[in-house]
Amino acid sequence: MVDFPKKLQEKLLKRETEGALRSITGVDGKVDFFSNDYLGFARNEALFAHTFQLLLKEGISQNGSTGSRLLSGNHRLYGRLEKDLAQFHEAESALVFNSGYDANIGFFSSVPQRDDIVFYDELVHASIRDGIKMGNAKSYKFDHNSIDDLISGIERNRGVKDTTGEIYIVAESVFSMDGDSPDLNALVDLCKSNNYHLVVDEAHALGVVGNKGIGLVQHLNLQDEVFARIVTFGKALGSHGAAILGSVGLKEYLVNFARSFIYTTGLPPHTLATIISGYEFLNSAKEERQRLLGNIDYFKKKLKLLKLDPFFVPSDSPIQSCVIPGNEKVKSVSRKLVEEGFEIKAILAPTVSEGQERLRFCLHSFNTEGEITWVLQLLKKYL
Repeated sequence: MVDFPKKLQEKLLKRETEGALRSITGVDGKVDFFSNDYLGFARNEALFAHTFQLLLKEGISQNGSTGSRLLSGNHRLYGRLEKDLAQFHEAESALVFNSGYDANIGFFSSVPQRDDIVFYDELVHASIRDGIKMGNAKSYKFDHNSIDDLISGIERNRGVKDTTGEIYIVAESVFSMDGDSPDLNALVDLCKSNNYHLVVDEAHALGVVGNKGIGLVQHLNLQDEVFARIVTFGKALGSHGAAILGSVGLKEYLVNFARSFIYTTGLPPHTLATIISGYEFLNSAKEERQRLLGNIDYFKKKLKLLKLDPFFVPSDSPIQSCVIPGNEKVKSVSRKLVEEGFEIKAILAPTVSEGQERLRFCLHSFNTEGEITWVLQLLKKYL
């Protein structure tokens, strides 16, 4: 076998020394407080059966898409799904990508141009940061959920009247690590007043926020004021893939210039059928959302009762993060909870900033009050 490069060995050793070495582990049926399956769709047998029936009804027995969408891979379920997405999300158009990562790197590597500037919240997804790095626009981060710091950054880094470049402002509607939300109304007002372009990643809001899980942007009736929205299907929808929602012009541009769309094999029909079925189930998933919201409320009440709330980032979403500084410390608490039968993952630096290591509790419609009570009592004991 060929030698493994020394520089790579050293980087792995450094990670191990810092207690930050990642490894792939299995899922063994413990109580789920760590997956993004907020509504239980990924394990929903009725949805699974509905997907199979949809494929039978459409006469589809094809396993793969056979190629990129610009070649042989644009099978007919794509057209149906994108039409459904545009209608559900009140957008002019929708373009499906293979994953949220693909959607973000496709958008941010191709849409902002060399003379443009991207201002992004410091806690946005890694895929957004990676996409920005791949592009030609300048970029600056601003303090988390701080409109004031955003405005200061714009004033510092650009004389708005002296350039023809565009400004893009990027946030998430529910942030993946803190579980909180920005003031979208304020961001929209800022963008409207200055002709900036607002981009909102709705990955953790879809299925959870608003009537029928439409997401925070539509819940606030801001869908006509946002340049682009990214919705993903691997979380509350229980499937895989993503879509960018926006104007017809934006869709046409992405089809021509987003390399993560152009140069990849399309999703197989079964995946698209699962997404279509998931959206149909969203229309009738009122009970699941009510149970989820009830569990969030119960979880937060228990935090106060057990005096654990000072350890947690304030959040009204299914994402509840307990900050335990230090990789070794947070891993130790996580291991103890796993031994007690609860799957809760430690989020380590450098995924989060040093000193912000945490246990990230993800709540679901299928968690019970008993499970929540017991895991928080154990957490209090181990903290």
